[in-house]
Amino acid sequence: MAGGTRSYEMARRLVAMGHEVHVITTWREPTKGTAWFEEQIDGINVHWLPVRYNNAMGFGARLWAFLRFAWRAARRAVTVGGDLVFATSTPLTIAIPGVLAARRLRVPMVFEVRDLWPDIPIALGVLKNPLVKYTARCLERFAYSNSKRIVALSDGMAAGIVATGYPQGHVTVIPNSCDLQLFQYDAIGAMRFRQSYPELGLGPIVLYPGAIGMVNGVSYLAYLARGVLHERPDVRFVVFGSGAEESQLLSVATDLEVLGVNFFLYPPLPKRELVDAFSAAAVVISLVIDKPVLYANSANKFFDALASGTAVAINYEGWQAKLLEQEGAGIALGSSPQDAVVPMLELLSSPERIRDCGKRARMLAESRFDRDKLALRLERVFLEAIEK
Repeated sequence: MAGGTRSYEMARRLVAMGHEVHVITTWREPTKGTAWFEEQIDGINVHWLPVRYNNAMGFGARLWAFLRFAWRAARRAVTVGGDLVFATSTPLTIAIPGVLAARRLRVPMVFEVRDLWPDIPIALGVLKNPLVKYTARCLERFAYSNSKRIVALSDGMAAGIVATGYPQGHVTVIPNSCDLQLFQYDAIGAMRFRQSYPELGLGPIVLYPGAIGMVNGVSYLAYLARGVLHERPDVRFVVFGSGAEESQLLSVATDLEVLGVNFFLYPPLPKRELVDAFSAAAVVISLVIDKPVLYANSANKFFDALASGTAVAINYEGWQAKLLEQEGAGIALGSSPQDAVVPMLELLSSPERIRDCGKRARMLAESRFDRDKLALRLERVFLEAIEK
């Protein structure tokens, strides 16, 4: 399915290791049903609860969706049973069913932090009411204090967790990872993608595959497209995604007169269908708005680009920028799209450099972010939580 697939990828590997895995989650496609239904996918027992939710909903509506799911998911988890409860956030409210189920079942809970909540919504001004912020901080402490172990997706997130007083020795960093089998370069797939989207021409593609939300700031790419247009009219900036800022992005691209010229926006695709796009791309770009609290992110697209052997570009500081610089797998453009024009043009003007970045990206994926190896690390965290 479109979007992050970390839970699926880790779950199917745990099944292959011999574990029984139940995933309790939401069904967000249109449906008239409101009751739970079950499905088995690649050996994973998936429990679906229809809950209306999308990134275009307001904060209150989204919070209500989270809370509805939390209450019903807790009851469902208790009926399923098990030796361990694994709650993966965001949203932070996922800790509620996790803790309730773990207490009722008298088993340990492992909590996974995929974004630093509530730090991010507070820093972005989404949470402004002092009472709401206090409640969110209480929920954060509630989640951590009831966790036998915590998994963080980056060192920055781990530091944020430890700063709350949680024991450092009980935090394990397991970043997002690379599917080395799925995201291999495929020349035939690249050709197939070009044939499916003939409007993109045969020039270099800068690909953004991901959410179009407030934190992503994808309008950056439209401004970059405008800056590059005069020097390299053959370059295409391509977005596959959706989200709350989609209409604003279309408006910006239209005003800049790049929409349909060298900037193209398409609906999101399931990851397996995106593989051809990665093979066709010269550069894959990961974006966030210029807020230091977001620099610790661990975006899926960054790791998919590494696995596909594609040069990576990002517009933020932090651990990923340092990694790209150290390993020569791509470039950090900085937060200003105007300042990013020259380094992007320099990269695109050198096919040799693009190929070298791609080779180094793949080597990095194999040495540091192999999903099979990181799944074994996650299993070890689970076993330690159960045994101690």
